[in-house]
Amino acid sequence: MCNRAEMSMEGYYTFGPHKIDAKDVFYTTQLSFAMVNLRPALPGHVLIIPKREVKRVADLTAEETCDLWLTAQKVGTQLESYHNASSLTFNIQDGPEAGQTVPHVHIHILPRKIGDFERNDDIYEAIDEKEKELKRKLDIEKERKDRSSEERIQEANAYRPLFL
Repeated sequence: MCNRAEMSMEGYYTFGPHKIDAKDVFYTTQLSFAMVNLRPALPGHVLIIPKREVKRVADLTAEETCDLWLTAQKVGTQLESYHNASSLTFNIQDGPEAGQTVPHVHIHILPRKIGDFERNDDIYEAIDEKEKELKRKLDIEKERKDRSSEERIQEANAYRPLFL
């Protein structure tokens, strides 16, 4: 259940070195939170993050691991329906050599539709490109830019009722 009191009292969440405005967070549990993405690869691209700052998956406790994946499952199911998608991509980059640029475990969830990428596996490059300056291959990537706070808050506000 989304804990609104926790969100309004904290004001922000920690994501590695970044402070995330609570208004960008649309779902929380005791151990995890779900937030909209600053630079989504597709509509509905969100992140699931443990509240405790943990750099690697192996550093999560059993309870955090369970909570993180149950949260990802719940959020993914709701967003797949909300975005009229037919599938989901769940992605974790665990360590810098795997492409992790924020040193805090997080799961990317992307609602998927037929034809959203020419080659299905291009989604992984699209996820990487939001934080790296790789050559743009996809038209969707050419259009990709940081979203305003207002855009992110509007999306988070649209998702919150899905979890009441």
